[in-house]
Amino acid sequence: MSRVLLFNPRSANYKPRIPNSILSIASSIEGLFEYVIVDGNLETDPWEKICRYLSEGGFRYFGCTSMPGPQLKQSIPISKKIRELFPDIVIIWGGYFPSNQPKTVLGSGYVDFVMNGPGERSFPKLLSALENNYPYELIPNLVYQSGGNIVKTAKDELYDQDELPSLPYEKLNQFYPIRRYLGKTYLGTKTIAYHSSMGCPFKCSFCAVVPIYNARWRGKSASRIYKDIKYLKDNFGGNAIEFHDNNFFVSEKRTIEFASLIKPEKMVWWGEGRIDTIDKYSDGSLEQMRESGCKMIFFGAETGNDEILKKMDKGGTQSAEGIRRFAARMAKFDIIPEYSFVLGTPADTPEQAMKQIEQDIDFIKEIKQINPKTEIIIYVYSPVPTEGSDMYNKVLASGFHFPDKLEDWISPQWENFDLRKNPLTPWLTAEMINKIKDFETVLNGYYPTVSDVRLNGVKRKVLRTISSIRYKTGFFHKPYELKALQILWKYRQPEIEGF
Repeated sequence: MSRVLLFNPRSANYKPRIPNSILSIASSIEGLFEYVIVDGNLETDPWEKICRYLSEGGFRYFGCTSMPGPQLKQSIPISKKIRELFPDIVIIWGGYFPSNQPKTVLGSGYVDFVMNGPGERSFPKLLSALENNYPYELIPNLVYQSGGNIVKTAKDELYDQDELPSLPYEKLNQFYPIRRYLGKTYLGTKTIAYHSSMGCPFKCSFCAVVPIYNARWRGKSASRIYKDIKYLKDNFGGNAIEFHDNNFFVSEKRTIEFASLIKPEKMVWWGEGRIDTIDKYSDGSLEQMRESGCKMIFFGAETGNDEILKKMDKGGTQSAEGIRRFAARMAKFDIIPEYSFVLGTPADTPEQAMKQIEQDIDFIKEIKQINPKTEIIIYVYSPVPTEGSDMYNKVLASGFHFPDKLEDWISPQWENFDLRKNPLTPWLTAEMINKIKDFETVLNGYYPTVSDVRLNGVKRKVLRTISSIRYKTGFFHKPYELKALQILWKYRQPEIEGF
């Protein structure tokens, strides 16, 4: 039987996390195919190890996950080298980037298949079909080229997460010590990265998840989550949890069951949720969450403009008033709300675009008055190919388009685009971008993030003192003194670096 090489490209310059997406694929072929794992986060030169493996012979398949942004800097050149030096290797990409940009990926000439969504069932079926020269046209969640055309097979159901095989942590530990993945964060000294669900039941028009899952969500049971976390705690010393779900808190019942199970373990935890979902939780539920170790929750607040919230197709009942009210409510339970805002959304005129930015800056300052502990994360709007949405149609009408060539995605400007730092959008001027970035710098000076464990009390006081006049007067222009200190002290930006 042919061997499989699974590759997790580098996603961060430090503090690697458990490569859950690659492990989920590994679990699907456990016992069916022999495989190896290469993690770019823990290799100085992953190509050296990949080349050594492939040179041994016996490998026929290369599976690579790729998120937009930093991972492309390894997945693109390494896939290209494999095609040049090992032309018989079948190259299969999965992850958000190829699922949203399949035409560009397949048009590169060095990617053969894209897994369009979950691959726990489709990936082993594809390998089996290729091994036995069977047809693969009816295998779900595939995108490939045939006769010069892009072929997308039908989307599969979202699988029952409890029926999927357990992740092969022990196998990963043979390649890389799992303890190296349990790094120090704001949450704990050995933080576990964990996925407990797939998808999200909403269809926000700026979210990369929407085209893949189409408003579907399936989660593991609370007992299954607890079992996995308990295993990682007992065997590898994990003492805190980052839930990397797109929406961990969809089910109040599941959340509270998990809170009850994890409470005796005394582990601090964090997850992502929606304001208008968790605001429906009872006070008792929020109390149980905090008592169980829930310290902070990430929320997509997005904007204080109700009209833009509708254009974003946030679904549910999110509103500016609800965002204000919820920030105040979370303070009562000592759970830090981490609000993200998306500034620079499309507008009919430059004046309107600037006005929207200024309104959101004022709204963010208002939220900080309501609950000063609210963490604020600012993104510049980056288009996502959510076909049919009003916002994306306006983006296309403005003249914006994604790169046609795969290699162009690793140019500096497009890497920044993927990090929502350089939008390359026609309606935003340099003045607007500078206004957003300058405000962000001053905001981070006056309210340094609590998640930066390297920033001591003295440094925080210095930053707050220097930025106070700017913040209170609204004079954000060219805060070079704050930028210099943030560079000197390596200020952490949660929006691109996590905890």
